[in-house]
Amino acid sequence: MNAITADLQRHWEVVRPLLSICTEADYDVAVARLNALIDEVGADELHPLYGLLDTLGTVMRAYEEQHHDIPKSSGVQMLRFLMDEHGLTQSDLKEVGSQGVVSEILNGKRDLNVRQIRLLAKRFGVSPAIFI
Repeated sequence: MNAITADLQRHWEVVRPLLSICTEADYDVAVARLNALIDEVGADELHPLYGLLDTLGTVMRAYEEQHHDIPKSSGVQMLRFLMDEHGLTQSDLKEVGSQGVVSEILNGKRDLNVRQIRLLAKRFGVSPAIFI
């Protein structure tokens, strides 16, 4: 074994437990660790631990995609979820239409049209497909 490989192996033995998610228990520990990193690092890309936060998030996403089914949701359910996550009311979605129009959409009396879907996707930074 050359010196570089030996050095990497020593470091990997320390880092591996932080980035290996094989069980739900590992995942739970990773969630707690990620939350702590978010509290410490925030969105500061210059923070020394930002790379760890980013990498751990990527590893967690891969585990979730493989082991956690994402429930099916309608476009209206996704809109409700995003409104709740962003603390928005019906009147905050002026780009969709009046408060009455938004109410009709949320109550299933009216469908989202293509223009509204595009505007909502842009506003929330998501794929338009989630509203279909």
